[in-house]
Amino acid sequence: MAAVTDGVVVVDKPSGWTSHDVVARCRRIFGQRRVGHAGTLDPGATGVLLVGLGRATRLLRFLTELPKSYTAELVLGVGTTTLDDDGEVVATADPSGVTAAQLRAAAARLTGDILQVPPMVSAVHVGGRRLHELAREGKEVDRPARPVRVDRFALAPTDDPAVWGMAVTCSSGTYVRVLAADVGAAVGVPAHLRRLRRTAVGPFRAELAWPLERLEADPEGAVVAPADALAVYPALTVDGDEVAPVTHGRPLARQPEGDGPWRVLDAAGGLLAVYERAADGRLRPSVVLASQ
Repeated sequence: MAAVTDGVVVVDKPSGWTSHDVVARCRRIFGQRRVGHAGTLDPGATGVLLVGLGRATRLLRFLTELPKSYTAELVLGVGTTTLDDDGEVVATADPSGVTAAQLRAAAARLTGDILQVPPMVSAVHVGGRRLHELAREGKEVDRPARPVRVDRFALAPTDDPAVWGMAVTCSSGTYVRVLAADVGAAVGVPAHLRRLRRTAVGPFRAELAWPLERLEADPEGAVVAPADALAVYPALTVDGDEVAPVTHGRPLARQPEGDGPWRVLDAAGGLLAVYERAADGRLRPSVVLASQ
């Protein structure tokens, strides 16, 4: 069992595990209760799941907001209740008349800033209830469309003409299985997603993710320091008389350019706090990690 620590672990989630299962395993591996994750993956999906340990759990919202990349397979001609291969088949059709040009045109229309209706089997709240709870009761409700951004949506043929490879880079909150179903609707056949794999969250790539077996063997080697976990964000270094105001959560006197958020580091490069610009234009702390 590893010593209690603060940081982020890049886990390669296996198929069949919920994100909460991974969190529970990490609690045991690292011997601490304060463990959380950024950006839920469905049980059947694999790939990058960012897990926060200790005080770093307070930083997870900054990681959840990072763009995400996925690979998957689009299966034409079969629609399911969950829009992926975990659901029950609810519609079938012959996809042989669908052309590559039609599919790529549909993907192009789903690229950029779009509105997306979340699936019924999801954790989105509507009317105070999670959609997946309503779905289990056999209910379907109207869901307001939400703005998301798809920066890349590429399709590639496979040996099976009814199956196409997908590669997607998108904003947080985008449902890739909805993209698959929407492509099918655009070309006139039901469709669903299978073999979803998250290949990146911001700069954290699947090639660098730790399978659970490796994490069990060398847990301490997997921990990314809080300052490094947020390295995608700009940094401000403080020392001397500037340190105490930060550790006490006071506004920062500096006025850097940009939108932030900013990592505020000590002279040794440790993360003291994360500051964001408030409505009055001043930099105020959103999270203070330093001991007061």
